[in-house]
Amino acid sequence: MADAHKLEIFRGLVKFKSNTQKIWGVLILLSIITAVEVVLGIYKPSWGASMVLGMKLLNWIFIILTIVKAYYITWDFMHMRDELPGLRRAVVWTAIFLICYLVFILLQEGGYVFDVYDRGFIKRDF
Repeated sequence: MADAHKLEIFRGLVKFKSNTQKIWGVLILLSIITAVEVVLGIYKPSWGASMVLGMKLLNWIFIILTIVKAYYITWDFMHMRDELPGLRRAVVWTAIFLICYLVFILLQEGGYVFDVYDRGFIKRDF
């Protein structure tokens, strides 16, 4: 483990003088991201309705912002930044695999349910 905490975010673009300042900085960053998500969720701008890779652009924005928030919560508040690289990889790779698997299930089953409601009973042979 590292002897001293790294007092920076955004890959070193923003640096802090103490852990307390860094905690407040990350909290403010997470609050701003949450506020952006809430405003986008309330107003639902018309440009967000365009389809990108089978989903609305606004949904992709929500997914990306949520992943950014999860990263900063895990990296700073759960102190993954200070752990050994092997443990960090084990946690991150497992999470990435599970997220990809859950997105696959969501898209696969969501498409099937949509087809059932749209066209009636559909039988798939796998």
